[in-house]
Amino acid sequence: MKNREDVCILIQARLGSQRVPRKMIREFDNGQTLMTRVMETLDDISSDIPVYFSLYETELIEHVREQMSYNWLPSIADKHGRRGHFNLFERSYASANSEGTPMTEIYDWWDKLPYKYVVLINACLPFLKRETIENFIDEYCASDSNGAFAVIEKQNYLWNSDGEFLTPLTEGVMNTKTAGTISEAAHALYAGKLEDIGKGIWMGDFNKPGDIQLIPIHESEIFDIDYEWQWNMANKMVSYK
Repeated sequence: MKNREDVCILIQARLGSQRVPRKMIREFDNGQTLMTRVMETLDDISSDIPVYFSLYETELIEHVREQMSYNWLPSIADKHGRRGHFNLFERSYASANSEGTPMTEIYDWWDKLPYKYVVLINACLPFLKRETIENFIDEYCASDSNGAFAVIEKQNYLWNSDGEFLTPLTEGVMNTKTAGTISEAAHALYAGKLEDIGKGIWMGDFNKPGDIQLIPIHESEIFDIDYEWQWNMANKMVSYK
């Protein structure tokens, strides 16, 4: 069991995407951006979980600050009776330009936030729901696992790079209705101990079953914008809704 007061939410973003330039502040046809969508989603998150935006570029920081002042984003004093629900963490140049190693460089907030646990959210998923985030936090807090990782559950058949069949046939034929359930990385929600990042560990030991709790979410929420065609598709879906 984990105390919710020891948990914070963190969204880390930058403008340096080469495949979809400036995607975090690029406007959909309805005027929203990926940042405003995630802020709207998190605006109604449980009041005991503070939210941090880890940002480097001035333009991105100002974009988030501007959204904080909009009427659709009520002040914390008015809504929850306290300050600090949304917070800015100014990440370093090295963090914003890191390729992922060392871990303490890209996650340079690991020893600067006054919390034991962090829930990291992928802000490039425009359809991730508040209820899903809340459930992820609840399940993580109720578990004894060091970390948690959102997954999507599938019934399918897999082979490894050597052509070895990994999913046993249960009826002698390929029938996905009776295939064993596999868990696939959702790349949406992650959780772990802040102090573990300083040891080069993120979420936990991937080779130790149970050390990282796998929490299923629905596949419809993990549409990730990494390429221009995905941006165009998301733009149509966002504007249609």
